[in-house]
Amino acid sequence: MKRLWEKIKAIAATDQPEHLRRGKLGERAAKQHLQAQGLNFLTANFRSLRGEIDLVFREQDCLVFVEVKTRSSEDWGRPAAAVNARKKRLLSQAALDYLRLLKNPEVKIRFDIVEVLLAEGKVREIRHLPATFTLAAPYRHG
Repeated sequence: MKRLWEKIKAIAATDQPEHLRRGKLGERAAKQHLQAQGLNFLTANFRSLRGEIDLVFREQDCLVFVEVKTRSSEDWGRPAAAVNARKKRLLSQAALDYLRLLKNPEVKIRFDIVEVLLAEGKVREIRHLPATFTLAAPYRHG
């Protein structure tokens, strides 16, 4: 039975569109990179009705909400540039939903972006951009 599940998982992994496989690779690389920097991993792919947060970490008394942008080239600009005003609003709403689940603790929060650049299907470079933006207006915490 175990072999059957491994086979199903392998088929499902190759059945995914390329952009999803790249995204998962980027998230794994970003998670490892941030853990190596001393951040404590809490969860991945937190979903609420209003958005999704790729990674959530804790650094001392601060919750860190991380958006991972994975690209195979920078021909169209920096990956972080894809985090526009609409995306910031969605991330802000999802972060507030996450905080509500925790009963709104009195903690600092920040939003980081991690850019992951690939070459031939492998991680070429990781850029951590801490505190890239704050809660989108009109949202508040604390």
